[in-house]
Amino acid sequence: MSTHRDLSHRGSARGTVLRTVGTRERRSHLSAPRVPTVGIDIGGTKVMAGVVDADGAILEKVRTETPDKSKSPKVVEDTIVELVLDLSDRHDVHAVGIGAAGWVDADRSTVLFAPPLAWRNEPLRDNLQSRLAVPVMVDNDANTAAWAEWRFGAGRGEDHLVMITLGTGIGGAILEDGRVKRGKYGVAGEFGHMQVVPGGHRCPCGNRGCWEQYSSGNALVREARELAVADSPVAHGIIERVKGQVPDITGPLITELAREGDAMCVELLQDIGQWLGVGIANLAAALDPSCFVIGGGVSAADDLLIGPARDAFRRHLTGRGYRPEARIAKAQLGPEAGMVGAADLARLVARRFRRANRRRVERYERYERYAQAFRGGAGGLTGRTVRDRNTATGGTARPTEEPEA
Repeated sequence: MSTHRDLSHRGSARGTVLRTVGTRERRSHLSAPRVPTVGIDIGGTKVMAGVVDADGAILEKVRTETPDKSKSPKVVEDTIVELVLDLSDRHDVHAVGIGAAGWVDADRSTVLFAPPLAWRNEPLRDNLQSRLAVPVMVDNDANTAAWAEWRFGAGRGEDHLVMITLGTGIGGAILEDGRVKRGKYGVAGEFGHMQVVPGGHRCPCGNRGCWEQYSSGNALVREARELAVADSPVAHGIIERVKGQVPDITGPLITELAREGDAMCVELLQDIGQWLGVGIANLAAALDPSCFVIGGGVSAADDLLIGPARDAFRRHLTGRGYRPEARIAKAQLGPEAGMVGAADLARLVARRFRRANRRRVERYERYERYAQAFRGGAGGLTGRTVRDRNTATGGTARPTEEPEA
């Protein structure tokens, strides 16, 4: 497996081996333990993993391609396990967070549906937890990216935030008062499949006129290729750039040409931005957030996209002129947001384990003191008692001396 590694720190500590985790997650990030955790970002073509500290800094990052000929659950799980164990050789890892491109149930344990992969009702959390022997948290990648932007990026200080991720499609997430709003079944935030044009372009989801068919990377590339195939005079610049190979037209190329002043590419990004603003105005009417954060690969176009979006938002906002307008900001953490957010959310799970583990150790210490008193106060612990204690606590090194958050 070919792996790319990005190191900002190398430690000599062997990863801590944790055995169990409580089923209920504590939600407050303010009192979560300040321990390193691993975040995983899973896409259709790559798996990226990183060790992240409590301040959102990436200590080390590794990345590998998902095997081309097999995207079965077992193959992807093997890839995740290999990356986590590799990182654990150099870092004291306390938990693992997964950001998956798909629907994750409300318990954050099962991937219900992941179009880029072969996951259908896949119990990903339990499968990985049994192999890694650390607490594992699974969530939608847009939720983890939104959490990262709220904690460390463009959404800091906001109590009602909506994130929109523009990639090949449109994803999204909702945060209110420091909590991700996942909905009853865990699949809230699928903004891309709101219907904005009745009878419009067919969407892979099966419906017509979905928002992502008008404001996404796919929409941008589709419009440019249609003009190129028609040999439109306005498309001659991009046709020359790809030497007539229309399939070579990509979103990053369109953005690059727009920055160079190509009129067609500028206009296409304006169109995408205007549709983005229309959708944001609809979301503002429904959710009334204080801030919209725009992330994903298409957001790299900066004001070529977000400027038209702000203008369209103001024109289509319900009650415009008589209500406060939400702030629209570009995401700050880039493609690593999902990984950072997954790691930070996993810290909440790590706290639950640490407290349960400490109580378990204290319980065995009380038992040992009672056993010693019963035997007549023998000085020191017997070898058998020490072995029993290490076995019961999973062999973790001096867990009672770990600092509280």
